[in-house]
Amino acid sequence: MVQNALVTGGTAGIGLATAKALRGAGGRVYVTGRSRERLDAAIAGHELIGLAADMAKPEDIRAVADRLAADDVKLDILVANAGTAEITKFGSVSEADFDRTFDLNVRGVFCTVQTLLPYLAEGASVVLIGSICSIKGMADLSVYNASKAALHAFTRSWANDLRGRRIRVNTVSPGPIRTPLAYRLQGDADGAITAFEDWAAQASPAGRIGEPEDVAAVVRFLASAESRHINGVELFVDGGLAQI
Repeated sequence: MVQNALVTGGTAGIGLATAKALRGAGGRVYVTGRSRERLDAAIAGHELIGLAADMAKPEDIRAVADRLAADDVKLDILVANAGTAEITKFGSVSEADFDRTFDLNVRGVFCTVQTLLPYLAEGASVVLIGSICSIKGMADLSVYNASKAALHAFTRSWANDLRGRRIRVNTVSPGPIRTPLAYRLQGDADGAITAFEDWAAQASPAGRIGEPEDVAAVVRFLASAESRHINGVELFVDGGLAQI
């Protein structure tokens, strides 16, 4: 069955891997990114449709909706992946730090899904990209942790709110994944990235750090008919790290 999809925050990492994985559904796959130049470079040759948009800005979200309306497209799959993270010691978090994270990770996700509701097909699948930080309480990430915990509340609420349209809503929460954002959080000290990857491999029962494609495969499953009886859940893709 041909399916149309939209993935937010698809310039790199999990978002880009997910967009590529969903391309096999045969329909249109839209990908958003803040930088037109970076987005075009990322999706070149992959038959993806790039939409320059900052998903923390309501006007940009409305512009995405306008594009779907102009294309007369109904989405079968919506993946709210756009997000950010900052490491800041508790006691030093500014209001600007807080707002930057919640504007994209919480308000941006809420506004994205709510604004695009008229463009979701009957029986569509909505997937929010969370994090194991929703339950792990990682140090110096309290604002990020809270922002990702909010997504699980959205997931349960929207699964109930949208039952009349048979729209399923689930959250996929990755553990440590080899992405540009994860690497940026490690800083630029010599050996920081290697130390992060070594820690991830040792901490996870799976014995390795995750790849963006690991997450994309789970999103693709949740977008498919094979997952038709899965709704309102937070599914961890972390090699077991969140469970120990």
